[in-house]
Amino acid sequence: MSEQLNKIEEKELSKVVEQQNQLNDVLTKVGILETQKHSLLHQVASLNKDIEETKKDLEGKYGQVNINLKDGTYTKLESEDDAELSVVKGED
Repeated sequence: MSEQLNKIEEKELSKVVEQQNQLNDVLTKVGILETQKHSLLHQVASLNKDIEETKKDLEGKYGQVNINLKDGTYTKLESEDDAELSVVKGED
């Protein structure tokens, strides 16, 4: 006795295979993007470390300042010790 194979139509099979191929392609791209993201996050961490070191160096030389990134001028920041605190009372 011969066993009959159940089979979908060729057109349907082609569609399913194409969808699976597209899914695999997209998942591969997601994996690549995640790898790139991971690398970029390491770069961000490294830059943040460099920025903090530069900030420390500049604070050692100039104190706490705001720096104008266009022309390099700076203004001193008041520290909490130097600032006068005042209490404002609301009207009753």
